[in-house]
Amino acid sequence: MKISLAPISYCWSKTDVEHFYDQVALSNIDTVYLGETVCSRRRELKFNDYLNLANMLKSHGKHVVLSTMALIEAQSELNELKRAIENGDFSIEANDMAAVHYAHQAKVPFVCGPTINNYNRTSLNLLHQKGMFRFVMPCELSQQWLSSVINQGNKPKFEIEVLGHGYLPLAHSARCFTAKHYQLPKDKCQTICQRHSKGLLAQTQDSQPLLRLNGIQTQSAAQVNLIKQIPQMVDMGIDYWRISPNKLTDIAMGSDLAHALEHAKNNSLNIETLIKKQLNDQNHASIISHHCNGYWLGLPGMDCV
Repeated sequence: MKISLAPISYCWSKTDVEHFYDQVALSNIDTVYLGETVCSRRRELKFNDYLNLANMLKSHGKHVVLSTMALIEAQSELNELKRAIENGDFSIEANDMAAVHYAHQAKVPFVCGPTINNYNRTSLNLLHQKGMFRFVMPCELSQQWLSSVINQGNKPKFEIEVLGHGYLPLAHSARCFTAKHYQLPKDKCQTICQRHSKGLLAQTQDSQPLLRLNGIQTQSAAQVNLIKQIPQMVDMGIDYWRISPNKLTDIAMGSDLAHALEHAKNNSLNIETLIKKQLNDQNHASIISHHCNGYWLGLPGMDCV
């Protein structure tokens, strides 16, 4: 199993994004997804900026995938989607069925992202016929569901990726909740979401964290944490363990996990023991016993077991 890095979900400055990926280039992380997936009004980086980052990361040995929008609402966004598909060098992550359609037409291989509702093996096999080479499981599904998909008939001919760490992408809406919070219209939002590098936390009336508002995207308040489940995922044959980043230390964590997985594989060592040792040695111990893992266990997503 390898470590992958999901696209940045938030509206960071161009300087911060470039600094982030400069650090990613020096890490052990295998696969990097790049691109704006939430809102086209976030114009800190243009398409050519992402291409430059992609080529830089490729020169450092990374496998790069260009991610596309999860909710396409305008012709301009459709044009940008086609531009990504026609980049000529990189495969794409399709987060909307329009991307699947145009990638299939252009014969461009694609990853099926977590925002496309794939709930059975028949759908996945059909997408594979259309060019899907990797499937990112929707975050609300469970280990039991995934096992049934993997074990249904022949072994899947596509790779499988699971979100292992980060805020869960729960929903997308045509409305922008961050702009609404600031009493701004969506089309004159002043890119107000840039004020919130990890989204805007929403709480219950009892002041308990509930959701995280990120423009038109709704995320979980707590981060999913499936580090303890990595040995189980390796046994299941899952190919990629995905991190959805929100800070620089996510890079170090991913790099250390990648090192531990590779070391265990090459030396036939116990994966669970090696991961715990690697994270403790690198001061990541708090990551092991924090956040939530309910969906993976078939429980409410906010649960932590």
